[in-house]
Amino acid sequence: MTTIFSKIIKGEIPAYKIAENDRFLAFLDINPLAKGHTLVIPKKEVDYIFDMDDQLYADCFLFAKKVALAIKKVVQCEKVGVAVVGLEVFHAHIHLVPINDIYDIDFKKPKLKFTQEEFLQIAKLISDNL
Repeated sequence: MTTIFSKIIKGEIPAYKIAENDRFLAFLDINPLAKGHTLVIPKKEVDYIFDMDDQLYADCFLFAKKVALAIKKVVQCEKVGVAVVGLEVFHAHIHLVPINDIYDIDFKKPKLKFTQEEFLQIAKLISDNL
């Protein structure tokens, strides 16, 4: 099954990319809980994060760590929270969400709205800090 994330990887759907290599991609969530809310995905289509082989899993989290450190430099926050839900898109992904409070990573919260220019600016700032 081809997911929306696979279409983003192939360039069929645009995304506000932050970082990319031959195995992983990080891009802004278009329905963010916070400024800088980023998704990190493996380019290999795997439905469930714990179905990844150990090396892919470890490398994905190391890639996410670099992105999280860049987010922390750009967005004022106490920490960058990590969430793996896995029910909304059947392609393994890690949410990196700037947080100041435990409830900042509550997915029931209303999502923020940004203009295309704001998304581009946020993505560039984070990317420039990798």
